[in-house]
Amino acid sequence: MQLRKMKKNLTNLNNDCYTYRKNYLTKTNVKAKIILISIYYIVSFSILSSQENSVSDSIVSLNEVVVSAYHTNTLMQKIPGSISTISSNHVNATDGNSFSNTLHEAPGLFMHSGTYGTSRILIRGIGSRTPYNTNRIKFYLNDIPITSSDGISSPEDIDLLNIDRIEIVKGPASALYGSGLGGSINLFTPQRKAEKINLSVQYGSNNTLKTGVNGFLNSNNLEIYANATHLQSDGFRENNHFKRTSAISSGKWKQASYSIEYILLLLGMDSGIPSSISKTLYETNPSAAAINWKNISGYKKYNKGIAGVGIENKITKNLSNKLTVFSRWIDSYEKRPFNNLDDGTFSKGLRNKLHFQTKKWDATLGLELVSDDYKWELELNDAIINKNIENRKHLNLFGIAYFRPDEKWTLSVGGALNKITYQLTDQFIDNGDQSGSRHFPDVFSPRIGINFAPSSQIALFSSIGHGFSMPSPEETLLPEGDINKEIKQEQGIQTEAGVRLNLFDNFTLLEATFYHIQLSNLLVTKRLAEDIFTGINAGKTRHYGIEVQLEQTIFDKNIFPGNLNLRSNLTVSDNTFMEFTDNDIIYNGKKLPGIPTFTSQSSVFWQPVKSLIFNSQLQFIGKQYLNDANSGESSGYFTLNSKISYLLDVKKVGSLNLFLGANNVTNTHYAAMISVNALSIGGNEPRYYYPGMPRHFYGGIRIVL
Repeated sequence: MQLRKMKKNLTNLNNDCYTYRKNYLTKTNVKAKIILISIYYIVSFSILSSQENSVSDSIVSLNEVVVSAYHTNTLMQKIPGSISTISSNHVNATDGNSFSNTLHEAPGLFMHSGTYGTSRILIRGIGSRTPYNTNRIKFYLNDIPITSSDGISSPEDIDLLNIDRIEIVKGPASALYGSGLGGSINLFTPQRKAEKINLSVQYGSNNTLKTGVNGFLNSNNLEIYANATHLQSDGFRENNHFKRTSAISSGKWKQASYSIEYILLLLGMDSGIPSSISKTLYETNPSAAAINWKNISGYKKYNKGIAGVGIENKITKNLSNKLTVFSRWIDSYEKRPFNNLDDGTFSKGLRNKLHFQTKKWDATLGLELVSDDYKWELELNDAIINKNIENRKHLNLFGIAYFRPDEKWTLSVGGALNKITYQLTDQFIDNGDQSGSRHFPDVFSPRIGINFAPSSQIALFSSIGHGFSMPSPEETLLPEGDINKEIKQEQGIQTEAGVRLNLFDNFTLLEATFYHIQLSNLLVTKRLAEDIFTGINAGKTRHYGIEVQLEQTIFDKNIFPGNLNLRSNLTVSDNTFMEFTDNDIIYNGKKLPGIPTFTSQSSVFWQPVKSLIFNSQLQFIGKQYLNDANSGESSGYFTLNSKISYLLDVKKVGSLNLFLGANNVTNTHYAAMISVNALSIGGNEPRYYYPGMPRHFYGGIRIVL
């Protein structure tokens, strides 16, 4: 009776919150919204936690998570700093076509997603100023860097079917991963002991088709994973087609004293560019493309390859070394209204980590060396107007040590020294030779962390660390094309403190973190015209906020009502210009644009019987300012995604997974991406908005043999 009463109370609470969400866009009191959401999480947590004594003993506890993102393999409960993990269960809970629904499972992270091929990821408010891609964040795939030496990443190239686990380190963490002021995101491909073949076909709105095949091979200490996928869509907007075909393989061969692993990724992508649109068009015809991009059928095409081989040797009982060599190749062409860009990159590098470990302490010393050759030319009316080669070299020497005086304490001290050089060779000298070089000052980034876990139920952690980011190619050049000798690396110091709670025999996991980041020389990509960008340093900014993550097993039974899990997060942040003057306009005290005031996502997994699974994702996004002056804003919004899967075992053959899903069930009209500080060109309205997709459906089948 008591349990039924608590469930009824929770149902009433959810109904009340739904009524609020339904009317969300008509509300304007941000503080009231934040308070209501906070109360929702607190009360839900209290109700769910109180069920622990009422649920039967058949409940299976949440597994303890082992992470490796801090250069040590240990339990998350012992990590001296904030870290978020996303498992394959959360990846499979979506349509698998966009990273945003998956990455929003982590607090402190927000992904602008204009199209399948246009996105921008922010961590703790860092990265909002990059126009059309992800910068300031370091990405790794199976410990191989897939970020260029100038900090540009394209995680949307990797199909989510190939991701088994994601680990996210947030904020300045250059002592761990070099250039990447926003942090790092580490992606891992699947590993399975059983030999299986998986076939999948998925079809949905806007003629969106996705097919895939993958398999696992295990033989004589050899593990191989391979996958091929194809995704195509007409898109819901004009000039919004998208095609991507990719193949990936990873594997490992284990021997007594050494192991060899590899990864290979090949892909081709063709994406129409609808671009951003004005407020009037956004409100009246969001499916329209920007007229200048529509008139020329603008697009971007590229082929890409990433390859890496790693050898890990066990030198002694306590000492091991891992050497990885890797390469990255891109050939790209972009048709644009103002000119056409033909560019390509060939990157090569190595990464070495020497690791020593005992019961009391372990240490890692390493280096990462990357050299990029970036070639690009601009042409207009079939005539070349600019042609250059940029060589960028980045050397990162890093080390980190962990000391464990007893089972309760973990202390860490780390640091990294980074050396970066740029060399520009002008191959079109009709407008003068603009060749030049830039040797940036060496940057040393220290980090100190501490974790105190008096029991398996509670852990307190705190850290302070330094980070930096390099300017992008556009930011390193002046409007005339010369090397900008004045541009500096942006740098920042982050302080964070938090608590991890593991309650009620592992049924409840709760993590809360407070962070404060002080940035200097913030890199701002300044748009001078539709086709001309440059970089400036914007003085000082301040970022601080609170992140809360809750994971709750409500019940787990072998019979109905089966298994029900809740994962919720909430981020409330403040991101402010402390010192910034541009064109004699002072922006001190203004909020940084393109960053939501708060974000929240709740995901529900319910498997009432063995053959049936329900997934849903409930997301709140707060308002965002459109420009540095804060003279315009994009309204906050609420979306709901849902998916149902039916599992069927076929004797002596394998299993079937039939699924149906709907994204944006509420058909919310919202901006999925903001073009910060868009210009008014020719007296027209600034084009700030990338409309989010309206309600759309999908369904498919997966076969496991």
